[in-house]
Amino acid sequence: MASFDDVFKAYDIRGVYGNGIDEDLAWKVGHASAQFLRSLLSGYDRGQSATNRLVIGRDMRPHSKFLSEALVEGVTATGTTCVDLGMIDTPMLYFAVNHLGACGGVQITASHNPMEYNGFKICGQKARPLSKNAGLEEIKHIISTLGRMPVSASIAAYQEIDLWDEYRKHVHGFLHMPRPLKVVIDALNGMGGVMVSKVFDGTELDIVALNFELGEESVTSPNPLMDTNLQQAKDAVIKHGADFGVCLDGDADRCVFVDDTGNTIRCDLMTALLSRHFLADNSGAAVIYDLRSSRVVSEEIRAAGGIPRRERVGHSFMKKALADSNGVFGGELSGHFYFRDNYNCDSAAIVLATVASILATQDSTLSELVKPLNRYSHTGEINFEVEDKDAAMKEIIAAFPDAEVDWMDGVTCQFEQWWCNVRPSNTEPLLRLSLEAKTAEMMNEKVGIITQILGSPVEH
Repeated sequence: MASFDDVFKAYDIRGVYGNGIDEDLAWKVGHASAQFLRSLLSGYDRGQSATNRLVIGRDMRPHSKFLSEALVEGVTATGTTCVDLGMIDTPMLYFAVNHLGACGGVQITASHNPMEYNGFKICGQKARPLSKNAGLEEIKHIISTLGRMPVSASIAAYQEIDLWDEYRKHVHGFLHMPRPLKVVIDALNGMGGVMVSKVFDGTELDIVALNFELGEESVTSPNPLMDTNLQQAKDAVIKHGADFGVCLDGDADRCVFVDDTGNTIRCDLMTALLSRHFLADNSGAAVIYDLRSSRVVSEEIRAAGGIPRRERVGHSFMKKALADSNGVFGGELSGHFYFRDNYNCDSAAIVLATVASILATQDSTLSELVKPLNRYSHTGEINFEVEDKDAAMKEIIAAFPDAEVDWMDGVTCQFEQWWCNVRPSNTEPLLRLSLEAKTAEMMNEKVGIITQILGSPVEH
């Protein structure tokens, strides 16, 4: 049986339903989240009907409904109005918190994990993310003081609201298509199927839909970073002669693109491509990228008149950096893309709309647009099982004494011709290597040296 501590992760609460994640915990999460998020408001704000509301939503997992019902009772037991959006994608929750002026929100989801998992993503006012170092520990402490879920203790209102029309209008602010495109969209049996139908039906997108059925077991884990999960989209792009394909994760906040030739486009190259689009009308603005990204990202940002800002991995760091710098856009290697005009939040719907808009105004194919960006050899992220992470990172520094070293997130070693980053997992005994070099031969050579230190890579 998973312990109470086991389900609290760096950025959310997550585990197997019935083994650490259950209705009792859901009630406590609702109760503690409402308490904590209202405590951040001024006395004046706490008395306002708009701010004294917490928004909730849920994904397609069969147990999400049961968790949602318990969560509602926990929220309303604090005297906080609970606004239930029903079954939605996570980015819609961020939109709703801002649109309604709520004190925060909770999405019931386990994102890309298999169907037996579930959990809670929590955000504060203006959809600011909560994490282990920003609110999640306080909520964990409040939960630890609560008894078992009472049968009924609601003392505030409960509202069900449909915001799909407003959300569709918001996303369409990023969609400008002078000509139609054929697009393959694989929802991996997650919330993307609902979102795409609600938001993009009736537009210039001719959609080839894959795995739009909710909660089916045909996809073991709705994770677009798994090569096996991309194959159907790749095959469909070729079969249907599509302009591009996109594969969404379970709660539709992340995505991976496939070009018109059926090849995967690495997400940092998409960040580089999209940077030029957003900087065209925002010269001098910052663009945020995570430190695993190719050097081509910073080069393209500078070439487009922007200011590149390198940041730690993780949505809480990326969103804060985007807000602090008044940046216009940001992207991570993991498939999260962030937008100033989306409350600094990530959204698969908006990046899909943006890529479609770029292509619809171009004579070039997506593969032609990306080709000049693929000018370095990059490993992607490689995992190694390592117990003593600190000792291993110090050993890597010792192996490259001439490197320019920084410790922003793990250890990064920079050279003129190549660089590497090795960072520890927050939740597992893993070190994650990202390495890039001028040539494939150099990349393989450096990976070989580091493998001698870290051991054989593991699948993850």
